[in-house]
Amino acid sequence: MNIVDRPEVLVVGFAVRTSNADEMDPSRARLPALWARAGAPGAFAHVPGKVDENLYAVLTDYESDHNGAYTQIVGVAVRAAAALPEGMVAVRVPGVPSMRLEARGPMPEALRECWQRVWKHTESGGVPPRAFTTDLEIHHPDGVDLYVAILPPPR
Repeated sequence: MNIVDRPEVLVVGFAVRTSNADEMDPSRARLPALWARAGAPGAFAHVPGKVDENLYAVLTDYESDHNGAYTQIVGVAVRAAAALPEGMVAVRVPGVPSMRLEARGPMPEALRECWQRVWKHTESGGVPPRAFTTDLEIHHPDGVDLYVAILPPPR
């Protein structure tokens, strides 16, 4: 886990509001359907100005901490969000200092293990503390790069 300055990115995709507690209960989980929709062939074919072929997952609008509700948007990075395809939203992910973790190996297990490390870090009062503003997963052929926003050090 190293600290980096995450660059700003604009993501267009599908959004759901959920919580980790809901995701642990298959009857209430919303993320599997969101990922199935985003992973469907041609899901983002009508999105103009794509930056690359990666999928981006943005976790934002945190109600509190990792126990509260949050919004997840799964989509593609774009240069500009002019005309949004129906049912999609655009979110600007600010460039902020972040903890960077790499999930490599079988998915989604490797990504789940990454998030469990983040939650353990949070619950143990790890430094630097999480900001709970906007976190970013970049899904690419080699795995997932996870960027977790952190609070700036006190001055």
